[in-house]
Amino acid sequence: MTLQRRTRAIPFAALLLLTAVTTCAQAELKTDLGFVDQKSASYKRFRSWVDAAAAGRPGYEFSATDAALMFSLTGKEKYCELAVGMVQAQVDEANAKIEAGQRPQVAGDSYLEAGPMIGALAQTLQTCAADISDAQRTQWSGYAEQTISNIWNPGAAQWGGKPFSWSGWSIDNPGNNYYYSFVEATMAWALVSNNERWLKLLREDKLPALQTYFSKLPGGGSLEGTGYGAAHMRLFAIYRTWKDSTGVDLANANSHARDSIRFWVHATMPTLDRFAPIGDQSRVSVPELYDYHRRLVLEARMLDEDEETREMASWWLNNISAREMSHGFNARHDLLPAGDAGSPPNETVFVAEGTGHVFARTGWDSNAMWLGFNAGPYLESHAHQDQGAFTLFAGDWLAVSENIWSHSGIQQGTEVQNVVRFERNGTILRQREGTRSSMEVTGIDQANGSVAISADLSPAYGADSGVRSWQRNIRFGGRKLIVSDSFSTSADVEAVFQINVPKKPEVNGRQAQAGDLHIRVVTPEDGVLDVLEWSSLDAQEFRSGWRIDVRGSGNAFVVELSDSPP
Repeated sequence: MTLQRRTRAIPFAALLLLTAVTTCAQAELKTDLGFVDQKSASYKRFRSWVDAAAAGRPGYEFSATDAALMFSLTGKEKYCELAVGMVQAQVDEANAKIEAGQRPQVAGDSYLEAGPMIGALAQTLQTCAADISDAQRTQWSGYAEQTISNIWNPGAAQWGGKPFSWSGWSIDNPGNNYYYSFVEATMAWALVSNNERWLKLLREDKLPALQTYFSKLPGGGSLEGTGYGAAHMRLFAIYRTWKDSTGVDLANANSHARDSIRFWVHATMPTLDRFAPIGDQSRVSVPELYDYHRRLVLEARMLDEDEETREMASWWLNNISAREMSHGFNARHDLLPAGDAGSPPNETVFVAEGTGHVFARTGWDSNAMWLGFNAGPYLESHAHQDQGAFTLFAGDWLAVSENIWSHSGIQQGTEVQNVVRFERNGTILRQREGTRSSMEVTGIDQANGSVAISADLSPAYGADSGVRSWQRNIRFGGRKLIVSDSFSTSADVEAVFQINVPKKPEVNGRQAQAGDLHIRVVTPEDGVLDVLEWSSLDAQEFRSGWRIDVRGSGNAFVVELSDSPP
């Protein structure tokens, strides 16, 4: 397996002790802005964004946090006036809803936006204290306290004395994006209010849970995939807030944040504009690099202590298609330094052991061929039935999940993945959430990206499913991918080797050409290729794409894929 740099683990008990000692004194929400270059283009863009709001022209999703940060940078009173007015409006709107017997906006979508909303209140309360009256402070405190209490006590949640219980979705799942918002809200409010109840909850429960969880994900990334996994931008921001405020460095207590820089660099296509489409892609189906991915790496780079990894992050940030934030509401995150030119990794093969992903490429030039392969834990609701799936890219997508061409971006079934599909009487046998597949990675050549992978996907089905076993071997090198499958099923189960492609295939016997992708079926010798046009099933959901199905006798497939005919 590829060797990756590891951070020396700091015993979390020691971190807890340091945090406890630090927070015994008066807690304070601190934001270190010493890194901000006020001569930079990113600062000028952020200032223009905030000035427009101060002039009565706020952009979409403008936040009081933006105004409070600008006051911290300039000392100009107009920014605090704006921030205080916005938070007061949030609280007034919430109280109006509560008086009408309704939930306030902060409770919407299972409190998903509590982090930025309570964070804006806390940042304003800390930064603009001189502009906030005692009556406002009391009003804001009641609203924030009730929000935090409701988050962690879903069965007893209430507003204005009226019960408003909710599901408690992911309050105990540190791998879920909702959890980061909950911790963000709690941390911001606990620090600004010096509330020992919430500080203790963070120190003794919520932050240790994060550390324990991510210490088990060597190689970085998220079990939610690369769509919802972009929420790690909030996770890393939580680490930064805690470090600024308490001096305790959660990010370097394990290797996850550092490894995540490498994960995202290797998960990016050679054209540096798209990324590996793993799991739900609900924001935009086609996995194009966006502000959120830029912010994630900026946050991780800010926290990292390893110069080599920081240089790698700088190279990525300075060369990807998203070289600056495209939307104003993300502008403040571009204040984080991207560094100078940097340099790409030396390795061409990367193994994310914790999430079960392998990324390989023939080089770091834009014309390189790139491979992605999945075999590992299938535990999160936003993950897909993609155990054993491969993705191939060279200049553009060659073989890729049909999900990226769907309208919803949340097609999770095996039928849209590049896997062996198992059917009983025409009914697809689904991979099961809560399972763990495994793989062994060998034959790595970091000079040219060659790699061999042996994966056992049997656990994704279970013995009672009719799929007794399924092993997949991958050999990648010389711009060719060879996929070899062996399986055992009950007599009433049929196995179908499937490849989802963006270009219409032309079939010739046991070979097919789909755009630049050439496909040759080696085994079985009686293999028959059929083509499905996805739009024929549902033109509104499946906007493009085709699937090649390979059927034949026996219990094995061997298929070669390359970007040119042999």
